[in-house]
Amino acid sequence: MSADASPARPVVWSIAGSDSGGGAGLAADQRMADAFGLHLCPVVACVTAQSSVAVTRVEPLPAELIEAQLLALEGDMPPAAIKTGLLGGAAQVEVVARWVDRLRARGPVALVVDPVLRSSTGAGFADAATLRAYRELLLPRATALTPNRREAVALLGDGDDQAAAAAPALGRALRDGFNVRSVCITGGDSLQDGALALDWLATPNAQGWLALPRLSTRHTHGTGCSFATALACALALGFVEADAAVLAKMATTQALRHGAAAGQGAGPVRAQPGFGLDRSLLPRLSWGEAAEFGALAAAADAPRRLDLYGIVDSAALARRTLDAGVRTLQLRIKTPAAPDAAWQARLADEMRDTIAACREAGAELFVNDHWQLARELGAEGVHLGQEDLSALGAEGRRALRASGLRLGISTHSLWELCRAATLSPRYLACGPVWPTLTKAMPWRPQGLDNLAWWCAMAPAPVVAIGGMLEAAQFEVAARCGADGLCAVRVLGAEPARAVPGLEGAIRQGREAAPLSPPALPHASLAREG
Repeated sequence: MSADASPARPVVWSIAGSDSGGGAGLAADQRMADAFGLHLCPVVACVTAQSSVAVTRVEPLPAELIEAQLLALEGDMPPAAIKTGLLGGAAQVEVVARWVDRLRARGPVALVVDPVLRSSTGAGFADAATLRAYRELLLPRATALTPNRREAVALLGDGDDQAAAAAPALGRALRDGFNVRSVCITGGDSLQDGALALDWLATPNAQGWLALPRLSTRHTHGTGCSFATALACALALGFVEADAAVLAKMATTQALRHGAAAGQGAGPVRAQPGFGLDRSLLPRLSWGEAAEFGALAAAADAPRRLDLYGIVDSAALARRTLDAGVRTLQLRIKTPAAPDAAWQARLADEMRDTIAACREAGAELFVNDHWQLARELGAEGVHLGQEDLSALGAEGRRALRASGLRLGISTHSLWELCRAATLSPRYLACGPVWPTLTKAMPWRPQGLDNLAWWCAMAPAPVVAIGGMLEAAQFEVAARCGADGLCAVRVLGAEPARAVPGLEGAIRQGREAAPLSPPALPHASLAREG
């Protein structure tokens, strides 16, 4: 494909303020969009005279001049996402709201609102009329809102109740009170969080604390702008808000690492490409309001590779699969709609026989779903999905961790990956790699690109699963770096016929040149609107 024929990069509009010191505002937004490889259209809403130590003047542009910039862009470079920063006044907010409606009449456009109400040097940017315009016009249209805690309190009215509220309560109040789809209350400036930089995330898909180690640096100018623009860039690439926040956390933390002085005061953060392949930047996401994250470092090397991973539904098939040479199994017996005592007894018998067979063969077994019974019968490992883990509640997850069972966890998206990592899993399953008919899913196929990215970035061994029906698929999945490769239907009733070819394909894949991961994964769940 020639350069002229290459696909156009998504376009992001940033409607924000200029910073004569080059630290925050549109300057920071441009650096972040470049780090994502997207095209940014910098629409000036407000001109500031500032340096690294002070803001000496703020001059909002007339609404008609903002309108002229948007008109010039509308036909040639329409946005996939819009990010707003410093707008300067109620009239400027009204222009943005009107244009969001105008653009959305033609197709989906994400809106990220960064409510820049005060500078990091202390200058105030929003009067009562501007705050009212935010509440009435921008917040109800926002795909995502990214205030820090002080800004969240101000948007809610700055009452005593809000001032004392924790971030989760502030997030609920903003979503419920103003119909904001998603909120991420950034906490990098909240020193009371100690060694961790915690952002409270509340979206339709996931809620919890995003966590990474706090960086000790004074060069933080433009952090909020950078985070909001990163979120807008990820939304422009098609990610849902929860996944977009993960990428924004990664990109902003990397920008903080590269912050440096430019004058006498706090220097600007400097976003750069490459954040998407730095495993140390992958955050953890709590399962709820309790800030519990497990170990933030990657797990120690596993005792053995999982290799060909057979998924069976009976002890008889488990024994035939073990006889064929497979040494990693999952017993997956799904619960019927109305399980009776007879079914419970059969489940226990199947589980007991499979545990014994695996123990005799020296194989590693993971029991799907029924973790308490598995523990009672002496199993050493279980596999659970995200919905099952969420349903356990905080106390149930603590009990699971305390049980000593090796834990395999399904992951389909970035936020699921970050959440699963808090439980110190034996492995993380990535799927579906190819389209699968074994279960109905909302997830898009991961493909080889996402599988390779998972293998490069996950803090535990990765198991490839989903739609793997031919030996060639096992070979190429092994080239991606998968530690385990799941065989379900391909095993058939007589695994001895299929296993040699599958194991040979895995060996060939591991001996071949590895497939390189992409700079960023692709979105695995369709975003609404």
